[in-house]
Amino acid sequence: MDVPDFQKISLGALEYKRCNSPMEPPCRSFASVSAAENKPFYFLHAVYEGIIAGGAAGVIAEAVLYPIDTIKTRLQAVHGGGKINLKGLYSGLAGNLAGVLPASAIFVGVYEPTKQKLLKSLPENLSAVAQLTAGAIGGAASSLIRVPTEVVKQRMQTGQFASAPDAIHLIVSKEGFKGLYAGYGSFLLRDLPFDAIQFCIYEQMLMGYKLAAKRDPKDAEIAIVGAFAGAITGAMTTPLDVVKTRLMVQGSANQYKGIFDCARTIAKEEGTRALLKGVGPRVLWIGVGGAIFFGVLEKTRQILAQRCPEPKM
Repeated sequence: MDVPDFQKISLGALEYKRCNSPMEPPCRSFASVSAAENKPFYFLHAVYEGIIAGGAAGVIAEAVLYPIDTIKTRLQAVHGGGKINLKGLYSGLAGNLAGVLPASAIFVGVYEPTKQKLLKSLPENLSAVAQLTAGAIGGAASSLIRVPTEVVKQRMQTGQFASAPDAIHLIVSKEGFKGLYAGYGSFLLRDLPFDAIQFCIYEQMLMGYKLAAKRDPKDAEIAIVGAFAGAITGAMTTPLDVVKTRLMVQGSANQYKGIFDCARTIAKEEGTRALLKGVGPRVLWIGVGGAIFFGVLEKTRQILAQRCPEPKM
């Protein structure tokens, strides 16, 4: 029986190649979309799978780690050396989950098919470009829901409102509809690179792990890779997160005129170290969140693949 030239190792919509034949030159450790091989790409199936898996992963990760997020937000919102309140750490959770579910579903539902389309059209050695681009596009699409959700959540976390409906009503009545999109620019400045970098790091690390281990990763190993991807990206984007938080919680006071004015004012009045406020809880929150999110994401994909397989040619 002839030994095949390549052994295909599947990961979601991607396939990674490893040379088996000693006569063949070494393979490049880059991803290639399965549509480029014999397996066709089903756009609607990828969207469906992404929406279900993304929604489930986002809700579970957010619910588990909400108290850490609340502490991080309060640390960033307080000025100077003020103390934070550790009561009501689940304040605003229900309203936040109502926004996280569709936002996460939209993000992964856009990211996955966009990534597959790009991987199909780009050379194999540009897989990271496809993942970075798809992450940014997914983040932009989901931001229309994520920003109002984040504004309401953070103002409830800082004790400004008692419930999500009250928060929405008062924000719109005092600041107009645009109040729900306070800090939108800083949100995009933080989250577009965050989403792109996190998903790219995760996909590339998982690809490298599979090539090195020569097997599919176990659930715990997927979670560890997700944790590293989340923690690294969270630390890198902390200054942007501090600016975004200050802009979102300032309300109608308009203490800051914009992204750069906010960053400059914080550095001038509180020192540059203030731009790293909450970095500990943020890295912990996003690191553990990455483990939960990607673990649930991949597990849900596995379940969907078993129960709702792609249509056959």
